[in-house]
Amino acid sequence: MAELGRRVMQGAAVGQTAAVDEGLRSYMLRIYNYMTTGLALTGIIAYLVANTPPLMQAIHGTGIGIVVALAPLGIVFFLSFRIHKLSFAGAQMAFWAFAAAMGLGLSYVFVVYTGASIARVFFISASMFAAMSLYGYTTKRDLSGFGSFLMMGLIGVIIASIVNIFVASSMLQFMISVIGVLVFVGLTAYDTQRIKEMYYELDDSEVAGKKAIMGALSLYLNFINMFLLLLQLFGAARE
Repeated sequence: MAELGRRVMQGAAVGQTAAVDEGLRSYMLRIYNYMTTGLALTGIIAYLVANTPPLMQAIHGTGIGIVVALAPLGIVFFLSFRIHKLSFAGAQMAFWAFAAAMGLGLSYVFVVYTGASIARVFFISASMFAAMSLYGYTTKRDLSGFGSFLMMGLIGVIIASIVNIFVASSMLQFMISVIGVLVFVGLTAYDTQRIKEMYYELDDSEVAGKKAIMGALSLYLNFINMFLLLLQLFGAARE
């Protein structure tokens, strides 16, 4: 009887683990779907705006460009500080608004760089992102210790970028791009593991949905910044 009881307990534990694993996979897939859809929305809007001269002139040739540039940052801060008070529907709307605003701001990419180089760099970025996100998801190594180091690197990249606005050094820009790519590669693995560890199988649909939105936002930012930095390194400018 003791042996039977032990086997029953083991079977129950295995069943519970399988349920958690299935829930985690669904949770991560939901995050990747949000991220991918957000990137698609950004790309479509950027392409459409780039091919509509009056819109390009309005966005990048007037003061509206400053509003467009700052809008995504404002939405990120809004989501970060208000996510607990927002409804899931409200968080979704904010995320889609963020992706759309990014599309408006990044429309210049299709004007400055050739379509072939944009596609090439996109696939390079997607491959790097997928590899590092898979590593972050599967590794048994605790990556939390790298978090503060990566954030310091990110702050350094931001400060150097601001300085380079005034000094306009091509060498400094090259260093910023290289270091920035390394930082966002590391953040992709770190954030994936962090997002995975945030999963809790007993979360209700509202909480789980908002976690998925914030996870998608983090991964979106890592990917888009990696893409833009690689584009600066390997993109071919239009003549």
